[in-house]
Amino acid sequence: MPQTDVRTGVSLNYEITGDGEPLLLVMGTSGALGLWGEIAPRLSERYRVIAFDNRGLGGSSRGDGPITVGSMAEDASALLEALEVPTAHALGWSLGSAVVQELALAHPEQVASAVLYATWGRCDGFQRSVFTALQHPYATRDMEVALGAAGLAFSPQILDRPDFLQLLEPLLPAFPQDEAQMAVTTEQWDADLAHDTLDRLEDITAPTLVVVGEQDLLTPPWQAKAVADRVPGARYELVTGPGSSHGMHIERPDDLLGIITDFLGEHAIKG
Repeated sequence: MPQTDVRTGVSLNYEITGDGEPLLLVMGTSGALGLWGEIAPRLSERYRVIAFDNRGLGGSSRGDGPITVGSMAEDASALLEALEVPTAHALGWSLGSAVVQELALAHPEQVASAVLYATWGRCDGFQRSVFTALQHPYATRDMEVALGAAGLAFSPQILDRPDFLQLLEPLLPAFPQDEAQMAVTTEQWDADLAHDTLDRLEDITAPTLVVVGEQDLLTPPWQAKAVADRVPGARYELVTGPGSSHGMHIERPDDLLGIITDFLGEHAIKG
């Protein structure tokens, strides 16, 4: 996959697939490109999908300076500039959704529409407890425990399947591969905990979709709803039933894709 140096001082690993209106995908905590599963290639059937590895993970360099939601939003902005994409739809998952919030606030001209999948505006006590617990094995460099704890991102139904480990195996290369990437992931969890846009969300001007699953333990529905309530005109979609987890794009890709493509189809890029 190609890499490009961007104005924020890092080299970002990216992949562009498909034709049509540009759609930027911003990954969540600890993940590289492969963690999008089938949703990225399926979106590329309709859109020019631009997916990339956040700094310090996958094939992207770490660079200098702190890793914050704001700094990662600047990386995303810089990538669009480097690729000469003046405006794009932006889809962020989990930490990626926080990045899209900051991108839409800092660079509204670059965001034609925003899809905030599994999102929040400010940690509450419950979410802070979950994030702190999930960060610990990365801070202690215990990848086996980190992968075990990652089960919280999935539904009870898939976790109880006898073939769950076999289902997860193709995704393992998308998780941190060495101690340096585990250190970056620890910084990403800090960024998650510090993320706070709740009092600024009313300044987002891009058409916005907020979508979450009722079984999501990392970014619970009440947190996503709080975001939707504050972004002017935002659409809120709650997916219910088995598989409506934080990893819904892996468990319920058809339902999620239907919601996303319906929304994007209503907000074509003009010009």
